[in-house]
Amino acid sequence: MILFAYQRHPNYRLVLAANRDEFYARPTAPLDFWQDHPDVLAGRDLEQGGTWMGVTRSGRLAAITNFREPSGVKSSAPSRGHLVADYLCGDETPQVYLQRIASIADQYNGFNLIVGDQGALCYFSTRSREVVPLRPGLYGLSNHLMDTPWPKVTRGKQKLGAYLQKTATIAAEPLFDLLQNQEIADDDLLPETGIGLDWERVLSPIFISSPGYGTRSSSVLLIDHADGLQLTERTWNPAPGMPRDLFTRHFQIAIHPLNPCESIPQACAAPAVRPS
Repeated sequence: MILFAYQRHPNYRLVLAANRDEFYARPTAPLDFWQDHPDVLAGRDLEQGGTWMGVTRSGRLAAITNFREPSGVKSSAPSRGHLVADYLCGDETPQVYLQRIASIADQYNGFNLIVGDQGALCYFSTRSREVVPLRPGLYGLSNHLMDTPWPKVTRGKQKLGAYLQKTATIAAEPLFDLLQNQEIADDDLLPETGIGLDWERVLSPIFISSPGYGTRSSSVLLIDHADGLQLTERTWNPAPGMPRDLFTRHFQIAIHPLNPCESIPQACAAPAVRPS
């Protein structure tokens, strides 16, 4: 799930809060710069090699959610995480990249993909099949189309919007608090996506907790108008119950669009790790 404000705050070009929901057994590397692509800062799916969200030192960013349509699942489809990784490792503009992906999107299981750079932020879904340049605004994306009013999307946008209105300097902790909301929606508000009522209830909170599957990590991305970028990832205990963080990694860098491979000071690159 991804909640974000684009060009909506006077001090920040982008404020983004996201949860990664995944099977607990899927091996994952936490947020870090990639050894094989030192420009890329992201977590990594160790099963397929892709990622769900990341940024680069040159200001590129990408994030993906699955489109929930169990009847259309392709068992042999390639991993959608490569779509995020390929954009981060490349140099195409957001529009050009998504136009190219649109031509091969049928090879994948359903997805929503957001990609951007310093000049634009764009969205593509396998369901709508349109490359959409995003205007300044407040957005919410779960496992349907952008701003589909599922209860957790509506709730999350309201909370994010209220926080932005009253705060000049955005902090990560209130956004992490937002991402830990475990309120289950009323049955009459739940969507019907083909997974049955019990699973619709399980997946209805912003923070998902169930045996075998749930919110594995939360991320907060802040990009200010002076090209300062902060990305913080909190990894959660992979078990049902109240959220309990295992560790937090924080990176703060200055975007250098003309020199994307320029090394940055060690003090900026080093993560702040907080053990449980």
